[in-house]
Amino acid sequence: MKKIVVTREVFTETIDFLKSHFDVASNQEDRLFRRNELLSLISGAEGIQTGSGDQVNDEFLDAAPQVKIVANTAVGYNNIDVDACSRRGVIVTNTPGVLDECVADYAMGLMIAACRRIGEGERFLRSGQWKAVYFKQMLGVDIHGGTLGLVGFGRIGQAIARRANGFGMRVIYHARSRVSEDVEQNLNATYVDKSHLLQESDVVLLILPYSKDTHHFIGARELRQMKPRSVLVNIARGGIVDDNALIMALRDGVIFAAGLDVYEGEPALNPEFLELENVVLSPHIGSASEPTRRAMAMTAAKNLVAVLAHGQAPLNWVNPR
Repeated sequence: MKKIVVTREVFTETIDFLKSHFDVASNQEDRLFRRNELLSLISGAEGIQTGSGDQVNDEFLDAAPQVKIVANTAVGYNNIDVDACSRRGVIVTNTPGVLDECVADYAMGLMIAACRRIGEGERFLRSGQWKAVYFKQMLGVDIHGGTLGLVGFGRIGQAIARRANGFGMRVIYHARSRVSEDVEQNLNATYVDKSHLLQESDVVLLILPYSKDTHHFIGARELRQMKPRSVLVNIARGGIVDDNALIMALRDGVIFAAGLDVYEGEPALNPEFLELENVVLSPHIGSASEPTRRAMAMTAAKNLVAVLAHGQAPLNWVNPR
């Protein structure tokens, strides 16, 4: 049977599904392999189900010369050198669609937490500092009636826009491609350029792919264009925001607050974030509901089965064809 490697823990149903088609080497103990251990594990594999933290590059591919498909268990794939895979004829897949609504929910929660200082308030209470209710205590920023600027307007961005409409928010967006007029009308969304979005938004929410073109898409110059009482939310990928510039902007009051689920160099975190009260920090868990993670794992597995067991095109093919 063909060898498949699953590099991180998934659900038992996913392993059972794969075992009905392949010889499976899995990491159900969820060990954080050293690089040489991981490269040894994937030797001889024809298919590899990766996690978002696995760096798939020439070194990785050299260790698995028989590999035909790398199925990433995430919608983003900046951990994978797609060009290197394409040069070797290796198919790359991801898991779009199944996490859209879950991530949109989380985006709204992170936005509200940052605007209304929920994390700061909980720390204040837990530390025993709450002694009385004061009229001007921990004043935040309203969500309802505000302007939400979405950078990126694909499936997740549009799902967030639908939720924002329920809060009575004005929705503007900027993306590489403008959506159809019908979609804009249905979502009460208006396309604007980047500068206009930064200047007009009460909340700037990032949900665009990471690439060399979007590296530090938000830096010191962009942060200075935002309103002093505005909030930045990043649920996309680390590296889209210049974390050092953001820390300075939060410290100096250039913007009001931030909500972050992703960071440059994660899981490493710039320790200066921990010194700030006006940032909500979460550990890249935007898609972390049980139904969604089950669906993501099975989607990646189905891509492996389609290609290697049935000789079919995968459901979610990333490489240019």
